[in-house]
Amino acid sequence: MKGADAHLKRLRNMTRGMRKEASKLVYVLADMHATEAALSITEGAVSGKGHVPSKSGEAPNADTHFLDRSVHVERTGELTAQSIADAPYAARLEFEMDRPFMRPAAKKIRKAASRLAAKGVSIIVKGGKL
Repeated sequence: MKGADAHLKRLRNMTRGMRKEASKLVYVLADMHATEAALSITEGAVSGKGHVPSKSGEAPNADTHFLDRSVHVERTGELTAQSIADAPYAARLEFEMDRPFMRPAAKKIRKAASRLAAKGVSIIVKGGKL
């Protein structure tokens, strides 16, 4: 994210209440990514007998929904969170089988997430709540 270092510097100088609000913001941003990734897997997917595998370069098409249900957010620290797909084959699909879903989701939400992050930090540093 552009300007991430500046945002992190502001976050480090915050009071306890501000840090709590910033923690919410960080989680929401990670959740935006996780949601977009999961939606890309289920969009247009047909399960069972009519299932059609995705084409190379496209997000996988859901069949059993194990992959899209494995996409979630984990808080990794007070001001950090990760969006994760923990199905055993998720990394292979993303990096080896040309069925990316996490990276395109990040690219798709990048501008909106950057705007939300900037607006959220602006509210928080003024003592506001999210």
